[in-house]
Amino acid sequence: MDPDRARELLAGERERIERTLAGLVHRDTGEPADEEDPANQGSDLYQDELDEGLADDLRDDLAAVERAEARLAAGTYGLSIESGQPIPDERLEALPAAERTAEEEAG
Repeated sequence: MDPDRARELLAGERERIERTLAGLVHRDTGEPADEEDPANQGSDLYQDELDEGLADDLRDDLAAVERAEARLAAGTYGLSIESGQPIPDERLEALPAAERTAEEEAG
C-alpha cells in the first residue's frame, strides 16, 4: 500500500476513535433525579459500565493504530506481524490497523 494512503487511513481511524472516546462523557439529562430511586441508580450504573467497556475497547483500538503508525515509520506497515506476509490492500482499506492477514486472524 502507498505510504501516503496508509497515513491517510490511519489518521482517519485515529480521528474516529478519539471523537468517539470524547463522546462517551456521561450525559446529564438536566432533569432532577431521585437519588433514592434504585431504578435511576441502576440505569446510571449500567450506562457508566457500558461506556467504560466501550472506552476500553476504543483505547485498545487506538493502541493498535499507534502500533500501525510505528510500523509505517519503520517501513513494515502492510506486513503481518506474525508471518511477515503481505496484508492485502483491501483488508488495510477496511481495517487500517490490521496486524495479520485474514487467514491468520481466522486461524
